[in-house]
Amino acid sequence: AYCMDKKIYLSSPHMSDEGYEKEFVNEAFDTNWIAPLGPNVDAFEKEICEYTGAKCAAALSAGTAAIHMALKAVGIKPGDIVFCPSLTFSASANPIIYEQGTPVFIDSDYKTWNMDPNLLAEAFEKYPDVKAVIVVHLYGQPADLDPIVKLCKEHNVPLIEDAAESLGAKYKGKYTGTFGDYGIFSFNGNKIITTSGGGMLVSPYEERIQKVRFWATQARDKARHYQHSELGYNYRMSNIAAGIGRGQLKILDQRVAKKREIYDFYKKTLSQLEGLSLMPINDWSEPNCWLTVIQLHGKVKPLDVMLALEKENIESRPVWKPMHLQPYFEKYNIIGGDVSKDLFENGVCLPSDTKLTEEELKHIAEVIKKLWAK
Repeated sequence: AYCMDKKIYLSSPHMSDEGYEKEFVNEAFDTNWIAPLGPNVDAFEKEICEYTGAKCAAALSAGTAAIHMALKAVGIKPGDIVFCPSLTFSASANPIIYEQGTPVFIDSDYKTWNMDPNLLAEAFEKYPDVKAVIVVHLYGQPADLDPIVKLCKEHNVPLIEDAAESLGAKYKGKYTGTFGDYGIFSFNGNKIITTSGGGMLVSPYEERIQKVRFWATQARDKARHYQHSELGYNYRMSNIAAGIGRGQLKILDQRVAKKREIYDFYKKTLSQLEGLSLMPINDWSEPNCWLTVIQLHGKVKPLDVMLALEKENIESRPVWKPMHLQPYFEKYNIIGGDVSKDLFENGVCLPSDTKLTEEELKHIAEVIKKLWAK
C-alpha cells in the first residue's frame, strides 16, 4: 500500500522516460560543447519558437534574467514606472529595481487571480507616463489578455508577459508568452519542464533579441580584442542546460496533460468540501495547471491543511505573498490590494508533481478530507 517514507513534492523535476535529455547532453559531451553557447542553445531557441509560435528567442540563465533583459530592451531608465501584478513571485518585480525603475503594483481579480484589467485602466489614468507593463500568468493560469493588450496598445506602452509558470498554457487558442512585445519562460527545477536552471526571452522583434544576446554575453563588441561599449551581463544559457531543455520540450504536452489530470482529480474529490474552492478556469483559457491551488473560506484554515500534509511527509505551500505586503516592496504604490491579500491569506498550493501516482493522490485527498470530519 501507500509508503510514507517517500516524500511527496509540490513540483519536482521530471525527466522523460525515453531519456531524450541524456541524448542531447551526451552529444554535448561527445562533441566537447560544454561551455555556454553551442548547438543545443541555438536549437533550443528555435524549438521553443516552433512550439509556441514566437518569432525569435534568446536562451538565458534564468527567467529572472529574461525579465531583466526585456526591461532593458524596453529602455527602462531610473525612475521610470513599471506596472506589475502584486500577486506573483518576487522575480517578476525584482528586475524593475535592477534597472532602477519604480514598480506600481496592480491587484488581481477573483475571476483569474491575475492582473485586474479594470485596475490596470485606473493605473493608466493615474500614471500616464508609465513605461512598461508586466503581466503574469499565475500558477499556469492565463491572465485575461484581450483587455490588457488593448490598454497597452491604446497607451502605446510595451507589454512584457511573465509566462514563467505558464509554458504550454493557451489563451483563446494561442500560447501564453506570445501576446506581448516580450514573453518570458522559466525552466527552474520546479517548473513544468526544467533545464535545472534557465529561462527564455521571446519576442517578435528580431533586432531586440539579437541585442539581448549581445548584452547577455558580456556585451562584447565585434573586435579582435576584448572591447565593451556597453554594460554587459553573464546571462546566457549553457549548452548542457539547453540539451536538457530540448529533451524536456519533447514531453511538454505529456506534462501539461498530467498537470490537468491532477487539477481534475482534486476538483472531483475536494470541491464538495464546505468552504473549499479551486483556482478558477475560464472558458477562454487552457491553463497548464502548473500548480493546483485551493482557497479555504470556512472552519478549516490553510495552516491546518499544510500541517496535516507535512505530518505525512507531503509538501504544500502558501500562495505567493503579494508584493505590496513584502517588507522590501511595501514602500511602493498599489492599485487595489484586497483581492491578492485575500487569495494569499486563504490559499494553499497542493502537491502537483507530475510523478504523482493515483495512490498518492488519493492519500493526499484523504489527509485533507479528514480535516472536515473532525
